[in-house]
Amino acid sequence: MHTGRRNPIRAGIALVAMLAGLIAIPQAHAQSVVHERASTVWGHTYAGPPTQSLGSTDSGGAHLQKQSTFIVTYNNFPSWARNDVQAAVDVWSENFASTVPITIDATWGRSATSGVLGSARPGNYFSGFTGAPDATLWYPSALANALAGDDLDKNSPEIVIQANSNANWDQRNDGTPTSSEYDLESVFIHELGHGLGFLSTDAYDTYFKYGILDQPTPFDAYAQTSDGRRLSDLPSPSLELGSALTNTLVWSGPLGIQANNGVKPLLYTPAHYEVGSSVSHLDEATFSSTGLNSVMTPNLASGEVFHQPGPLLLAMLQDLRNKPPAGIASTMPLPPRNVAALVGDKSAVITFDLPSNSRTSQISSYTIKNNKTGQEISATASPVLITGLKNGISYSFSISSQNDLGQSENVQTNSVTPQAAWKASVLDSLADGERIATTLFNTQPAIVYTDSKRGRVKLAVWTGKAWHIVTVDGRGGSAGRTLHDVSGPVSVCTSGSGKNQALHIFYADKVDKDLHHATFDGINFKYEIVDGNGPIVQPYDQPNRVRTASDVSVSNACASTASGLQVFYRDETQGILLGAVKGFSGKWTYELVDGDHKTNGHTTGDVGTHLRAVAVGSKVSVLYDSVLVVNQQKQATAGEVRLATRIGISSNWSYRTLDTSGGGVAVAGYDLSLNKTAAGVIATWLTASGVSLPKPTQIRWDNLSDNSPPVTLTSDGYGLPTSPLSIDNRTLTFGCQDRICTTELKPTAGKSPISLVSNFQSPAPIDSEWVTINKVRYAVACVAGKLTLLRP
Repeated sequence: MHTGRRNPIRAGIALVAMLAGLIAIPQAHAQSVVHERASTVWGHTYAGPPTQSLGSTDSGGAHLQKQSTFIVTYNNFPSWARNDVQAAVDVWSENFASTVPITIDATWGRSATSGVLGSARPGNYFSGFTGAPDATLWYPSALANALAGDDLDKNSPEIVIQANSNANWDQRNDGTPTSSEYDLESVFIHELGHGLGFLSTDAYDTYFKYGILDQPTPFDAYAQTSDGRRLSDLPSPSLELGSALTNTLVWSGPLGIQANNGVKPLLYTPAHYEVGSSVSHLDEATFSSTGLNSVMTPNLASGEVFHQPGPLLLAMLQDLRNKPPAGIASTMPLPPRNVAALVGDKSAVITFDLPSNSRTSQISSYTIKNNKTGQEISATASPVLITGLKNGISYSFSISSQNDLGQSENVQTNSVTPQAAWKASVLDSLADGERIATTLFNTQPAIVYTDSKRGRVKLAVWTGKAWHIVTVDGRGGSAGRTLHDVSGPVSVCTSGSGKNQALHIFYADKVDKDLHHATFDGINFKYEIVDGNGPIVQPYDQPNRVRTASDVSVSNACASTASGLQVFYRDETQGILLGAVKGFSGKWTYELVDGDHKTNGHTTGDVGTHLRAVAVGSKVSVLYDSVLVVNQQKQATAGEVRLATRIGISSNWSYRTLDTSGGGVAVAGYDLSLNKTAAGVIATWLTASGVSLPKPTQIRWDNLSDNSPPVTLTSDGYGLPTSPLSIDNRTLTFGCQDRICTTELKPTAGKSPISLVSNFQSPAPIDSEWVTINKVRYAVACVAGKLTLLRP
């Protein structure tokens, strides 16, 4: 339970961070691109009038391929209600096949909409993942995970459900509600059907009467107009789509048709569009008296009971696991838009956007021609990896779209000259290093990194001749280690001097959402929880801080001075930046750094999703982002990069805005870095313009030790800049089309300032830092799922 300020833009931060680093997984010639988007459309169950025939409908449920595991987080549910919900969950675990556990966030509370018994939505939607039947469609979390065989977002529930606590429920757990009572188990059978994929993502403007469907799902691809067009193919927004949403729609999936005695099931599309009901249900008039097959009609009558999903619902959900038939191509295809060729190592990456008429033209493939060699390949999605090229030779490419009616005109890419990537050597083949932090420990390089597959934090220390690798914490359970997954954000700093140092490692518990601290003396580890395990969420407006129960697992950064150890971290529950200090007393004291008010240099922005800290002597600097405004899609439209500094551990903070909205910049942030170099402390961050939102297009860096203005760089020819960002006194590493590139801070005249570090396109967010080993500089990063050292 959360108390205190509920920041109105907090919910957009995770999405902003996510959109800044969309995951691409190119393999072979036709690459797959995994995208994730937030789910915002709910399916409702409305209270209907008393049923004419009371009693339970328990038979007729068929089992899918195999059982699955559902894990429910109950929020405020009374014990009787938990029993009913768990019964519904157990039924679905016997009827929905998945090897990936399905997590549900269920809340018991008053409904803001009159007559609603329950509402549900998927946690998120995914497209382009390995195993997706149709890469152009968006699959709900539970279904996407089942098809991929993997949890595509380990930090979010697969289903979110709300139950109306004010409804007149049968609280006896007997499955026999009276004619004035409603059966909660039946509502959850219905709502879990929505969460598993029986849901359209359409919207309707009741004033202008146009429809919107920007994120079509497989449900939308099987929903068909009376003339055979797929709902997912209609232009959006448009009056044509609006008309379809309020006229006859039928289900075109073959398994659903078979389960409905060979007739296309009629969907619920009243002439007056009903939010949460229209399209995402079976027709009330047609199916309300069909026994179990009426479970997905929009209304549940008082006294009505369903304790099985029914054969029609199960068949339609099974249709969602198969690729929908192609739609009807009504126009010739237009060429793809925004085509570009990016530098690769003996290769090029071709990127493009869908043609503007992609829905009506039903693109079947794209043809990419190497203009130098004449070689052609076919692909179905962007990006596409073109291999077999020669480094140092210039290439350009032409691209066209194809459908059943013909081929579009060709469009030309820019010219691109492949170049050699840096040499790579694997440091730890058992860990992916999705999170990395580096420092010097007892005068030698030390790397703290995560093993996300095993949920661990690891440490590699250079001995002068080799790397000594140990597990710090995670899924251990012995000697003070936790059994939880701790492969979240990490930071590292040292106390002491010379060869008598202590290494301080901070890391996130991804289960309890706490901030952990491990101290290493070169031989042994000591463990403690810094914050997140308090009794309650402490409200943001309380100046005297104590331990909180907030989620503090999103970001952390530490700094150490002679007066004590400091760690800074985001309170995800309230969107504020917190700090903890351990001085000579040996006990943690707590503070609120920013995000609480607008006086004394503070901001009320949503702060600290990205966070870095350094100490130079007694001066501590903390760099963080602040989102100021989000749009209806919860994407940041205004944001800034802030710097907080102070001397020691107890003096007041001074605040400075390094970059903010204005002058061509809409949002500053997305990712950032703060590095202590021989040239001074250098801050780095990304920016987006109003045109490029929500994607950043520029990298900026600023040497905080002088008064020079920030330097701006675009990464044309290498892909849009993304995470990771890390800088030393000569070179900046940054993400480029899900790879890693560098730029020299002071480039050589006549030489391109950007170089390709790694050509591998990562299937996960990348992190990177610098280390120097025997006077040789290396970038350390995740390459092909392994912690890797890279050098020119």
